[in-house]
Amino acid sequence: MNLEIKKELTSNWFKTLQNAICHSISEIENKNIHFKSTIWKRNYKKNEGGGEYRILKNGKVFDKVGVNFSKVYGKFPKHFQKNIPGAKKNPRFWASGISVVMHMKNPLIPAMHFNTRYICTTHDWFGGGMDVTPSKIDSKEKKNLHKILKEMCDRHNKNYYSKYKKWCDEYFYLPHRKEPRGIGGIFFDYKKENFEKDFKFVRDVGVTFKLIFEKIIRKKVKKKWSNKDKEIQYLKRGRYAEFNLLYDRGTKFGLQTGGNIEGILMSLPPTAKWK
Repeated sequence: MNLEIKKELTSNWFKTLQNAICHSISEIENKNIHFKSTIWKRNYKKNEGGGEYRILKNGKVFDKVGVNFSKVYGKFPKHFQKNIPGAKKNPRFWASGISVVMHMKNPLIPAMHFNTRYICTTHDWFGGGMDVTPSKIDSKEKKNLHKILKEMCDRHNKNYYSKYKKWCDEYFYLPHRKEPRGIGGIFFDYKKENFEKDFKFVRDVGVTFKLIFEKIIRKKVKKKWSNKDKEIQYLKRGRYAEFNLLYDRGTKFGLQTGGNIEGILMSLPPTAKWK
């Protein structure tokens, strides 16, 4: 398949998914509050693409949620080229993706994160994943999450779940705290076995994330919580911020390739605390 067709197919899907997820979030909020949309460009002097990030704050259900779409291209900075497959040979790149981060009003509902992306250098590949970060671990919720993820992965390859779960556990870990960020999920990168099969899997990851967050929120949105629960949530958010600023690849990639700073940092919680 022609590379330009691959670029069009993937970026169109990410944009479609952004619209679908935002629609679902608006429905959960009973359309009482709306997303603030910001269109941005990577370079205002020449055409290097850009994107749209949408943020909703202070909802009845969502404290803050960001849904970011991007399609950018240009040249990797010299210091970044050695870290990206194919960029040393030719520094030009094209990348598109969607990222979602949800911080909830009710501290009994976990924070949730998802992203998928397609990157082209002299190579091309998919990456992404999702993970769930509760303030308090709910063993039943954890079991159900991983059951859904295993079923989704198994539809494509029986080896995916164990491989991508392990990668997620290793990736979403705070070494300075010696603790995981949450209850895990799946994470994958440099996925380039077969475009059609890989793209089908990536679309399924996006659809499954939408089903997961809708299911978790519906189940817990009316549960009563205490001030103690909220304080625990604030401390957990502090850990979330630490990971995203110190270790997250997406944050580093965006900041080092001229991405929109507000869109990149949308993942940070609106309020956090440290002891």
